[in-house]
Amino acid sequence: MSPSSKTGVFLPLFLALTMVVNGRFYVEKSSVTVLNSWEMGAKHDAAIADFGIPNHGGFMIGSVVYAGQDAYGCDSFNKTFKPKSSYPTILLIDRGVCNFALKIWNGQRSGAAAVLIADDIAEPLITMDSPEESKHKDPDFIEKINIPSALILRSFGDNLKKALKRGEEVILKIDWSESIPNPDERVEYELWANTNDECGVHCKEQMDFIKNFKGTAQILEKGGHTLFTPHYISWFCPKELLLSMQCKTQCINQGRYCAPDPEQDFEDGYSGRDVVYENLRQLCVHIVAKEKNSSWVWWDYVTDFNIRCSMKEKRYSTECAETVVESLGLSLEKMKKCIGDPDADEENQVLKAEQAFQLGQENRGVVTIFPTLIINNAQYRGKLERTAVLKGICSGFKARTEPSICLSADVETNECLEANGGCWQDKRSNVTACKDTFRGRVCECPVVDGIQYKGDGYTSCKPYGPARCSMNEGGCWSETRKNLTFSACSNSETSGCRCPLGFHGDGLKCEDIDECKEKSACQCADCKCKNNWGGYECKCSINSLYLKEQDTCIERGSGSRSTWLLITVGLTAIVGISLAAYILFYKYHLKSYMDSEIVSMMSQYIPLDSQKH
Repeated sequence: MSPSSKTGVFLPLFLALTMVVNGRFYVEKSSVTVLNSWEMGAKHDAAIADFGIPNHGGFMIGSVVYAGQDAYGCDSFNKTFKPKSSYPTILLIDRGVCNFALKIWNGQRSGAAAVLIADDIAEPLITMDSPEESKHKDPDFIEKINIPSALILRSFGDNLKKALKRGEEVILKIDWSESIPNPDERVEYELWANTNDECGVHCKEQMDFIKNFKGTAQILEKGGHTLFTPHYISWFCPKELLLSMQCKTQCINQGRYCAPDPEQDFEDGYSGRDVVYENLRQLCVHIVAKEKNSSWVWWDYVTDFNIRCSMKEKRYSTECAETVVESLGLSLEKMKKCIGDPDADEENQVLKAEQAFQLGQENRGVVTIFPTLIINNAQYRGKLERTAVLKGICSGFKARTEPSICLSADVETNECLEANGGCWQDKRSNVTACKDTFRGRVCECPVVDGIQYKGDGYTSCKPYGPARCSMNEGGCWSETRKNLTFSACSNSETSGCRCPLGFHGDGLKCEDIDECKEKSACQCADCKCKNNWGGYECKCSINSLYLKEQDTCIERGSGSRSTWLLITVGLTAIVGISLAAYILFYKYHLKSYMDSEIVSMMSQYIPLDSQKH
């Protein structure tokens, strides 16, 4: 390492210590409750690791298994840890010898559902961070950790080990439900990042996250569900070093805002000045885009910048960055006004505000881990990965107000797959009240094809409202025999079941009424009753016809035929007489009319005797 690169390392370390003195640190915690022992108390704090996937918004219950006094988890355990009962395994490992992440990785490979690291000294809890570099044979092992883990106090760890040594089974509940505040229906979150893409595993993690989370972030932002703000870490140069090569190459605005040299070489490649200048540009992208009510454009810019203008691949330049700005429809004039003059001996208002935020806001503490996500003013802990972060953001919504993206398949808990989650289910129509969410399953009567089910969700759900009968007959009785179907559901009623005419029962079960047996039909002397499914049939003797309305039989023998014949002849005679009378009347009326017309015409030419001259 050259002398200049050693100086390059000194600068950020000095400034980081300055922030530590002036700032406040907070450790994000989950609670651990011993469920089967009053002796160890109810709740204990546990510091959530900054890797793996905590169950934000939920909890898990498991049985503790101790790895062993000298089993630090630095090498593979070569065995599977199983508890006495059917609970998932919570593996307890002692701190020491190797880094935290390696212990968790080996614990996961041994079948643990979660890992607790027992501190080896009496001190306040700290956040377990992943190492900057690792010589492990699998360089990506940290990214493969997908179980939750936490650090517990030495005293609590000692009590757990004593109970296990006595042969007791210790059942723990690890609860993350309050690790991220969830006060209302909107989540506010921030990402503290850096445009330097040559900082190793953390830079790669940041760039991969932005690329993979972009679509999800934009859906949340466009729907008004979240308010996102990017932030960038910066340092300042001590006054005694303002004229040094280190400050000139790593700072803008006369040493007020600095960033470490990407290659830690002040004479070659990109400088820290380039990094802090691009940090400022990306902040202004968000500011200018927000003025156009399209703040989500920041995600497009950063993703495109990492592809087209990467410093690591020696493609960065101001011209390249401005090309990306213009391609997204942002005004270069407004961008330049926001950025200001990086050589001016004055405060830059955008970066000045960033440094104030970095030193901590109220109870969230100083930003020290890079990159850092802050959700509802609490520092997110866990893997910076799309699904894990989405789960963290979703836990920041007030319960039952989460947007639909929080109920998607990649964050659901899949508890409904086992025994339907204990919820109501209609196996005939495959309708269930069980719904998987990132917080666990809920039992709520569903809406299926526009039909609302109502009930408690656990023991019953019934369709309600118009068209309910189209969904499994509204849960009512229905049966088909010989292509004849009867149902106790009526679309004219919004709820309830009623057996149809010809049946009796409670509507959930209906039985045919035997009208013949109950003597409610076919009561005439010569009637014979035959019961049918859903009705009945009455028959008379061979020479009789049955009239249902009168419930009587009418004979159809010879006498009857003579009677009908006489009636027919009589009616025919009446019709004939009426027709003849009408013809005679019409003929007389026509003759009278014609005679009067002739007389009238002749009187015009031949005077009548009655006329006087």
